[in-house]
Amino acid sequence: MKVMTSELERIAQQRGIKYFLVSFSDILGGVRAKLVPTAAIADACSSGAGFAGFATWLDMTPADPDMFGIPDEVSLTQLPWKPEVAWVASDLWMGDQLLPQSPRHVLKSAIASAMELGYELRTGVECEFFVLSPDGAALADSRDRQLKPCYDQQALMRRYDLIAEISEAMERLGWRPYQTDHEDANGQFEMNWQFADALTTADRHTFFKYMVKTLAERHGLRATFMPKPFGGLTGNGCHIHLSLWNPETQQNLFYDPAGELGLSSLAYQFLGGILHSAPALCAFTNPAVNSYRRINAPTTVSGATWSPNTVSYAGNNRTHMIRIPAAGRVELRLPDGAANPYLLSAAVLRAGLDGIENARNPGRRLDINMYNGAATGEAPQTLPDNLYEALRALEASATLSKALGERFTTAYLRLKQSEWRQYSSQISAWELEQTLDC
Repeated sequence: MKVMTSELERIAQQRGIKYFLVSFSDILGGVRAKLVPTAAIADACSSGAGFAGFATWLDMTPADPDMFGIPDEVSLTQLPWKPEVAWVASDLWMGDQLLPQSPRHVLKSAIASAMELGYELRTGVECEFFVLSPDGAALADSRDRQLKPCYDQQALMRRYDLIAEISEAMERLGWRPYQTDHEDANGQFEMNWQFADALTTADRHTFFKYMVKTLAERHGLRATFMPKPFGGLTGNGCHIHLSLWNPETQQNLFYDPAGELGLSSLAYQFLGGILHSAPALCAFTNPAVNSYRRINAPTTVSGATWSPNTVSYAGNNRTHMIRIPAAGRVELRLPDGAANPYLLSAAVLRAGLDGIENARNPGRRLDINMYNGAATGEAPQTLPDNLYEALRALEASATLSKALGERFTTAYLRLKQSEWRQYSSQISAWELEQTLDC
């Protein structure tokens, strides 16, 4: 097992930290932790914080030995609202091996493969969330009722206290937040911070969700990243912006001023890999049963869902799965708020690397309103209709299944297929209403 120094103990003494949340993400996106006193953090760095794997969603049994979370000091995040506590992501070990189905390990493995080729993935995410009443039954702001509420100044400022506290927390953490807006759905907001390397962004994304939920509770509210909590409103997306860089020269390898829309041929191959694996990729970008209420959804009250329905790309056009908003980067608009931050980046990176390895051609750019694609005669491949179809696509994908690792893919499919079966076993109110009199 990897042995670390007591660097965290030294930092704790400097910053007045009394406890560490030694944390990890399980396959289904649950964030688990142990609270470790500073006096014991050196032992945790050396031997790990112990966890029973079967008690979390990691596809293990009660017979499996304990796993141990070794804190990764680069992820250290002191809680701005409770500075005596610091959050730190950990890497899971079992015996002398890293746990292959641990989401953070899956991402780090993908990053290592990219680095061997001279590529560093840098990402930025656009996290959308709803602010609800404490019981989650309704929007917290009863006056937020516009049909097109996006950028609504009044509704945004009614949530100033919460939004400002989150933004100021990100500033103190050095994330460089740069804008917040009221989003397209009533009660919905989006907050943005500076992009970084993929692992840093995934760690921050994980902490951001915890922070938003916690601070909302402290304000007597509830925040949710659920993909589609309200049928008639736009869902919670989690758009991810992507670029590959040379880590030695700090050159953006996606940027080519002479390339079409300012993208290099490498960027188009990466984009082609994402398009090629899109149906299987949905198992990670849209991992919940509820995710498929958001993509392929009927028009919302605002007039558009703002979510994709086809495997297509365009320039600065938000009706496609992939948008090219500016030279040197691409935006994948497929992911939603249920995506596991580590698996999201890992799957996208593996798909993109496959595109580079096989020089995949993304095909023709469709600069049309894709929501009216049928009327124009364009009929690109559609996205999966439900989680089951996405899981079947992943199962059939030699690209992602192999690249992400057999142990992880097997575990992921087993847990998500079980989730689908649980959902399918439920008798809905709609079924009763429509078929009870048969």
